[in-house]
Formats: sequence, structure tokens, C-alpha cells
Amino acid sequence: MILAEQSVALTIAGSDSGAGAGIQADLLTFAAHEVFGTTAITCLTAQNPDGVTAIEALPASFVAEQIQQVHRYFKVRALKTGMLFSAEIISVVADFLRRQRQIPAVVDPVMVATSGAVLLPPEARTALKEKLLPCAALVTPNLDEVGVLLGEKPATPAAMAAAGRQLVQTYGVPFLVKGGHLAGGDLTDLLVKPNGQVSTYTAQRVTGVDTHGSGCTLSAAITANLARGLGLDYAVEAARVYLLRGLQRSFVLGDRRFINHRP
Repeated sequence: MILAEQSVALTIAGSDSGAGAGIQADLLTFAAHEVFGTTAITCLTAQNPDGVTAIEALPASFVAEQIQQVHRYFKVRALKTGMLFSAEIISVVADFLRRQRQIPAVVDPVMVATSGAVLLPPEARTALKEKLLPCAALVTPNLDEVGVLLGEKPATPAAMAAAGRQLVQTYGVPFLVKGGHLAGGDLTDLLVKPNGQVSTYTAQRVTGVDTHGSGCTLSAAITANLARGLGLDYAVEAARVYLLRGLQRSFVLGDRRFINHRP
């Protein structure tokens, strides 16, 4: 199979040595969508499914050079961001997006780990809010990240919708508010747009699968769909189907079940 140049996507994120999330999950997702994946790595992690033992950030100037080298050769149709680590890295990414408005950017605002650990220092959170979010074609926060952005974590679908409207009003871009951390059997995500439109997506929760990397997978799938030319609504809907299928068709490694990225 020959991959067409128009199907190039870029991920700007951290490396997960356990391959469950980050750059590795993004590339698996791009490949499953028949999209050629390029990368700009922001930090290296030493981790496996049991946890992270070390993180090493790359210099912001080197992240910028990776982005520029990809952009100089490839016609990038869409990009996504994941773990950006620092205010300096966020700034160089935002500078690139301001210069390349034609490239839709899906921003996964990786700020809080599943364990509850805060992954961005205060100055980086400020840079994310002031510089990066207004440049996004879509922002995909989970409920903990919504709590960081607004100061209060939604606890119901109605509160999610209200939070989404507030975020859209503040930043002027679409938000996909992900409800995976809500209690209950069903999963509810809300796509809120600046024109006031709210689309609700529901699915039955899949249990017994390690969901590490599910946010990366969803945002990467949306990015791949945008790179293939889908509109935002269709890109989001198809990405949710892809993630749900990967959870339903999970496979076993060691003592756990993991997301299956095979088509």
C-alpha cells in the first residue's frame, strides 16, 4: 500500500516507552487510519503499565526544529498535541500554529494524570490557556482537565454542557468535553462549538481494559480523520467508534488487557 502525501499527520507529544500512550499510541492510531504519521517529541519517559519512573524534557528549540523539519518536507494536513511539558515548549508550538493557520490542530491538554498527579507546572498551564488553546481547531479535555481550566470539575452531563459552553466562550474554539471519569455505566462526550451547537455522544462503558492512552488514541484518531478530509463532526464521531472498537477488541499482555489498534 502506498500512502498518499495528502494523508500526513503530525503528533507533537511525549514518548511512552511502554507504548500505551503518547507518540507510540498516536503512530499506531495514524497507521490504523492509513495516515502517514510524523512526530516532534517533547519529552522522553521511562515507564511501563505499572507507572512512570523518569521524565526527561527536550529543549524547546529542539522541539521547534523537529516541527520545522517535518513542515519543510511534508504537507501536513492535521496535527495534534499531547504532553508538552513546559511553557517554553507550549510557546514554540503556539508560534508555529499562528504561522500555519491552515493546519487544523487537535489539542489534547495533558495536564492531569489518571493518578491525579499534575503534569504541567503553573507557568505552563498559563501558557496553554493564553497561547495554545486559542489556536486549536478542537480541544479535548477530560473532566479533571476541565476542572483545571475552570476551577470546578463537572459531575453530571448537564454540568459538562455548561462547562463546555463556558470554555468555548472563553477560548473561541470547539471543545470535546470527555466524560470518561463520570460515574455510571454509560460514557457521554459532548462536542460544543462556538456557534452554540452541542452534539452528545453516548456509548456503553467497556470494563476490564487498561484505559491508559485512551485520550491520546481518541485525539489522534480525530487528527487522522481531519487529515483524511473529514469535517469536525464526522471526525469526532468516527474517532469515538475507533476507540470503542479498540476497547471492545482488547488484547492481553502480561496481566492486563490493552487497547487494540489493529484495523
